[in-house]
Amino acid sequence: MMNTPIIKLVFLFLSLTATATAASVKPTNNYLFTPHAKAVAGICTVIQTDTSLCCKTLKPVPTDDPIELIRALAVAAETAVKQSVTFLTESKPKHKSSLIATAVINSCEKNLNYALEDFADLWKSMGKNVTTLAYNYFACKKELMSIMGYHSTCLDDIEDKNLLKEVEIGIGAGKKLSSDSFDVFNNLNTIFKTFGIKVKLNENDTSPRPPPLSDYYY
Repeated sequence: MMNTPIIKLVFLFLSLTATATAASVKPTNNYLFTPHAKAVAGICTVIQTDTSLCCKTLKPVPTDDPIELIRALAVAAETAVKQSVTFLTESKPKHKSSLIATAVINSCEKNLNYALEDFADLWKSMGKNVTTLAYNYFACKKELMSIMGYHSTCLDDIEDKNLLKEVEIGIGAGKKLSSDSFDVFNNLNTIFKTFGIKVKLNENDTSPRPPPLSDYYY
């Protein structure tokens, strides 16, 4: 079957060798067999859809540390979402003659800015080491799921097919990388087993909770 883990890893390795080698990773004819290629494949293999963007994103990252690679994927997602917001801002003059188009672009921009706020919370939950990440595991997943939700809401509001296609292309990288990051976190147990990382992931929500309603009344 083409979806078996072994064959999927083979395709991941082929994808890695097909991407352009960045300056931070020394080119080699045997990159397929390097620790870096295996580390990238060990992370990207858990992604449910196309893994090529994950491989392309992580290949230039100059480390074999899986935790740093996982973080780098989320950083790339945040950067892409910032670029999406810039795209939406710059597209407004083009659609200023249409009140509906202007409204949905403004709405999409607002949603993606909310997504960026969630990224700020994600970094707080991830912390600086694997222990903090593991303790706040559920909270990290929740933030990434929220980020995905804002992208979906953004596109759901657009009924005009041409505008929808334009926005889909403009925010596509951020949407895909955010989804890839969620897949990675959602399958972190599998990744940790692959790399022999023996840390228990906390499935309890550690996100800060709002004060009880009684605090708002005297």
